[in-house]
Amino acid sequence: MRDLRKYSRQTTARLVIGFVALLFLIGLGLIYMIYGREGAAFGFVCLLAALAPLGLIWLVLRLLEWIVQRANSE
Repeated sequence: MRDLRKYSRQTTARLVIGFVALLFLIGLGLIYMIYGREGAAFGFVCLLAALAPLGLIWLVLRLLEWIVQRANSE
C-alpha cells in the first residue's frame, strides 16, 4: 500500500529544490553574464537574504510538527 502523504511531501520537496536550483543557477548565471562576478556575488547574497525568512518559517513549522507528533504519541 502506498503512503500518499509521504509521496506528496517528497514531490513537494523535489519541486522546491528544483525551483531554488533553477533560481540560483539561471538567475545568478544571467547576472554573471550581464554584470560580472561582483554583481553575481551581490545577487547571491540577496537571494540568501530573501530565502532566510522562508527557511525560518519552515524550521518553526517542522518544530511544531515534531512537538504535536510527540504529544500525540504519549
